[in-house]
Order: sequence, then C-alpha cells, then structure tokens
Amino acid sequence: MTAGFVIEPLGAHDRRGFASGVDALDRYLATQASQDVKRRVSNCFVALDDAGLIAGYYTLAASSVLLTEMPPETAKRLPRYPLVPAALIGRLAVDRRFRRKGLGRALVMDAAVRAGGSDPAIFALLVDAKDDAAITFYRHNGFRSFASKPHCLFLPVATALQALQDDS
Repeated sequence: MTAGFVIEPLGAHDRRGFASGVDALDRYLATQASQDVKRRVSNCFVALDDAGLIAGYYTLAASSVLLTEMPPETAKRLPRYPLVPAALIGRLAVDRRFRRKGLGRALVMDAAVRAGGSDPAIFALLVDAKDDAAITFYRHNGFRSFASKPHCLFLPVATALQALQDDS
C-alpha cells in the first residue's frame, strides 16, 4: 500500500472510467497496455483506491543509457562500460479525481522499488517528459536532465530508495 493506494500489476481491472485529461495516456491504458504486457514490451502497474478504481498507472520496461550521456559527476562513479542499465517509465498518469494526493510520487517510488528489487541490475529510472509540466513533476521528484536531451531525465535507483528510507 502506498499513499493510501494499492499498486499492483495490470490485470482484469475496469479501465473504462480512467480519465487523466491526456487522451493519449487514457487511450493507451484502455486499448494498448494489456497487449504490451502480453508481448513483454513493458509491464503496467495500476494504483487502486479502496473501491478498486484505477487512480493511476505507470509502465516499466528495460532500457539503457550511454555512459557518455551521464553527467560527469555520475559517470565517474560508474564502471567504464559503454551502457548503463536502466528501466524506462514509459507512461505515467493519474486520474483527475485523484490528483494532489501524492499518487504521482508514489507511482515513481513504486517503480524504483521494483527496479531496485529486480534480478537484473538497474542503475537508474529514465523518463522522456512530454512537456514542461512533466519535467517540473519529475525534477520535483529528484530526476535530473541529461545535458544533451533536456526532456530525457534520470533518477538513480539508489537515490530513490534512500529518499524512501528517509521518508520512513
């Protein structure tokens, strides 16, 4: 349970009433998410309120980033492998009815916990922010932009897990 919600893998949940206000994100959950999970392209996790309504969701997929894209202060602490293992939060949305309850942050932290507990090592969470509001949200939650791609942001999993521990 996180921020008053239960977060679990997408299953036979009723997705019809979900409305984040972003048509592409709503349509994805309604029509595409299950197919991506079945094809093993990404996993989808939903946050449920106490009545079982989907309050938010995110997708998580394996990814990587070039070591040379990392900020120098981060890169110098990493092995000199060409790629750094990462997990991509491909989509993240909160239903309008559940905004301002800390659910977006809870979804990010759930992704960090899942990434931190996975058998393949994952150094960071990645996101491709779609607009300035998304960039602001992710930066507020500890993500940092890549210098060459300001809309692509990362959060070291260890940093996220430490923040969770500090919040406890």
